[in-house]
Amino acid sequence: MSSVDIARNEIVTPDTASAIFSRLDPAKIALLFDVDGTLIDIGPSPFEVDVSDELKESLSRLYERTQGALALVSGRPIRDLDLLFAPLRLPAVGGHGAETRLSEGAPVSRIEDLPEGLRRHLIEAAVPGSGIVYEDKGYSVALHYRKAPQEAERLRRHIAAGRAAFPDERTEVLLGKAMFEVKRPGVNKGDAVRRLMTEGQFVGRAPIFLGDDVTDESVFDILPELGGKGFGVGRHFPQTAGIFPSPADVRQALHLLARDAQPSVRLGTAS
Repeated sequence: MSSVDIARNEIVTPDTASAIFSRLDPAKIALLFDVDGTLIDIGPSPFEVDVSDELKESLSRLYERTQGALALVSGRPIRDLDLLFAPLRLPAVGGHGAETRLSEGAPVSRIEDLPEGLRRHLIEAAVPGSGIVYEDKGYSVALHYRKAPQEAERLRRHIAAGRAAFPDERTEVLLGKAMFEVKRPGVNKGDAVRRLMTEGQFVGRAPIFLGDDVTDESVFDILPELGGKGFGVGRHFPQTAGIFPSPADVRQALHLLARDAQPSVRLGTAS
C-alpha cells in the first residue's frame, strides 16, 4: 500500500495545493471527491447547481493521469451525477454508499429500496409553497430545507411519525447541510470507499479524499488505515491533513494539477 506525506492541518490555497499535489505520484494515489460543497458550490436546492466545463475537463484529465483511479463519492444517486457531469461517466459511490460503479460502462450495484409507503409519507412533507425539496432515491429519501430553515422542527416530527408507522423497517436519519435523509442503517461513505479501494484500478493506491460535511467523516476516519489523507473544504475536520477554503479553491487546485496532464479522453456520453 502506498502512502502520502502531507503536513497536518495545512491551510490549502490553490498555490499550496499545487505544491502538495506536485509531491504526489499519480501512479500511486486514488483521487476521491465529495461533490456538493466540495467540487461544486451548494445551490438553493440540489437541482440548482452548476458544473462548469472547466471542472469536467480537469476531472477528465485527472482520470486519465491516475489510470482511472478517480471517483465521485456523493450523497446523490449515480444517475444524477451522470447528468451533472455529462458527458463524463466516472467511477462513483452514490447515495452515501448505497450505490457503487467501479468504472465507465460497469453496472451500478445498489442496496434494496425502502418501502414505497414510507417513502410516500416522507415526501408528503414537501407541500407546495413550503420551501421543502425532496429527493426520492428509492433506497432513501432526502428532505432539503435550505430555502426554509424554519421548517426544520416540523420535518423532525414528520420523519419521526413516518418511522414510527413502519416499526419493522430498520432506518436511521442522516443529518447534512439543511437536510435530513432517512436511509437504511449501516450504509455510509466510509465503508463504500473501503470496498472501492479493494477493486480494480484502485488496489494498492493511497486514497486522497476531499469532503465538506459530516456525511464525509466516515471516509476521513478510515483513511489512515488505507495509507491516505483527507482534506476538508470550508471547515476543519480533526482527521484531515488540510483545509481548502472553498469549492472554488478546490476547482482551481484541480485545474493546476490537470494542466500538466496529457490531453483528456472522452469518457462516454450520458444516457
